[in-house]
Amino acid sequence: MPTYILLSTLSPQGVGTLKANPDRLKEVNTEIEQMGARVVEQWAVLGPYDFVNIVEAPDEKVIARVSMELGARGTAHFQTLTAIPVDEFLALLK
Repeated sequence: MPTYILLSTLSPQGVGTLKANPDRLKEVNTEIEQMGARVVEQWAVLGPYDFVNIVEAPDEKVIARVSMELGARGTAHFQTLTAIPVDEFLALLK
């Protein structure tokens, strides 16, 4: 299944929501699964992003829906990247 990287930055509203209800983070992961994708790994990070999520989805349409649905809530901003395994990338160069 294709892999995507979701970089997210919380809005002030999102920070407030997470502070008031830390379990909300895991609830969102369940919602992502209901949209047809799956969070494989998740990290809270320091720097310009608050979270790095490794997500599997069957195709670009599903991950686009995930990004749009989550972004429309106004609690975070997302940047979605397609991830290509290094061995597959190297095979493209041959």
